[in-house]
Amino acid sequence: MTAQIYSGNNPFISKHIVGSFSFDTRAASLYIPRTKRASSIDKSVMKPTRYYPTNWRKYQAELKRAARHKRLLTRLALLSSILGCVFVGLFIYYSTGEPPSGDSNQPSHQPITSAQKLNIWPEMVPRKALSDYLISRVNEPPRDIDQFIFEKDGYRFKITTTLDSNLQKYINRLLKRSRTLQAAVVILNPSDGRILAMANRDTVGNTDNLCLKADFPAASLFKIVSAAAALEAAGYTLDQALSYQGSRHTLYKYQLKDSKGPYSAPTNFRKAFANSNNSVFGKIGIYALGQKIIEEYAEKFLFNKSIPFDLPVAVSTAEVPEDDFGLAEIASGFNKRTLVSPLHAALLSAMVVNSGGMKTPWIVSSIADGANKIVYSARNSVLNSPIDKKTAADLKTLMQYAASYGTTRSAFRKLRRQKTFADFVLGAKTGTINDKQDRFKYDWITAFALAPDGARGICVGILAVHGEKLGTRATEFARAIINYYFGS
Repeated sequence: MTAQIYSGNNPFISKHIVGSFSFDTRAASLYIPRTKRASSIDKSVMKPTRYYPTNWRKYQAELKRAARHKRLLTRLALLSSILGCVFVGLFIYYSTGEPPSGDSNQPSHQPITSAQKLNIWPEMVPRKALSDYLISRVNEPPRDIDQFIFEKDGYRFKITTTLDSNLQKYINRLLKRSRTLQAAVVILNPSDGRILAMANRDTVGNTDNLCLKADFPAASLFKIVSAAAALEAAGYTLDQALSYQGSRHTLYKYQLKDSKGPYSAPTNFRKAFANSNNSVFGKIGIYALGQKIIEEYAEKFLFNKSIPFDLPVAVSTAEVPEDDFGLAEIASGFNKRTLVSPLHAALLSAMVVNSGGMKTPWIVSSIADGANKIVYSARNSVLNSPIDKKTAADLKTLMQYAASYGTTRSAFRKLRRQKTFADFVLGAKTGTINDKQDRFKYDWITAFALAPDGARGICVGILAVHGEKLGTRATEFARAIINYYFGS
């Protein structure tokens, strides 16, 4: 008989022969005396055995050694990286003779680094010659003008520009159909100053780039400068109560009296700007600003100063007289001595969009030599900050109001009727004046169009010169260009 003996949960089995019957001792243990059950189980199995882990100390020691080894390797890798950087720096220093550095604002007495040299215009590329060549290229729509080869004095360079070929070709087609005597269009990206298009039309035989010439009266574009001075220096508000006599677009001495007359009409600063009210701005120039403040803000807005650009730009001029009527004329833009270039006109809107910061304009993105090595690369930079953010925000509101209810409302209304432009931010300022002999009419607009996403936007500066018959107006140019740029 075979019996399997279990003691509680003990897994060890002891077999005993008890006759010829087989039974489970878990049940039989109920009938066996306690002393008998204990004696029938192998006590050597039940006795607890103490385990002495003789290899544990050795194992822990190995873990510590492995950790120390890992830390050592990490430090060696870091040290190798540092030594590698030092080696590269020394190699650059001894190969170029100049220590590596990325600071572009270091004093002039420090050596110029190789990285900075890429932002220095190469002497072998004369700006005037490049300007003449570029304007001949942009007036030929079949050719691409975003990249071309320029050769001068035996040197060969590959010029990469910021121009949008499709936009450039579209504007050239508009100009050819415009029936204007002269016209100039500058389109730029306000966020970085890139020139996206620069085209001109001239039927009177002028071969210069009209976009860069400052031979044209600024007219009411100068009201942007006067408005900034009134807001910032004279404490004007957008809804400042004002009055005027006579027509909004004339400027006579009787209209410049400070006191209200029986025929005075009420208005406010916002409406006076939107409607380009000459008499209101004339009185602002006399009684609120004066010669010194107008001169100060004209220079802040880069009048009588050179504008740095890849191509030569004529200086926009503003002569501020001392007499009252002269102050009224320049503050309102109702004179023919304040001159501005189309490029400068586009920068005025860009400054408003950029919260008072005027970006440096650029049209050449890079220049590569005959070996295809980059010798010049443009860099985004701020040219000037003539006004603070609050004043810029107010000017932006004024230009938006002018686009909706002022002199550009009819042209821009066509844009707002389209679903694409329902949420766009549109702003503008126009200007119109005849030449000294009343032979030509100068027709201006500076404007901005900003997409709702905030990522896309353009600023335009457009001049149209008309003869006996009016050609395409500057406002119509602006509307068509904005529609094409964002619609396509």
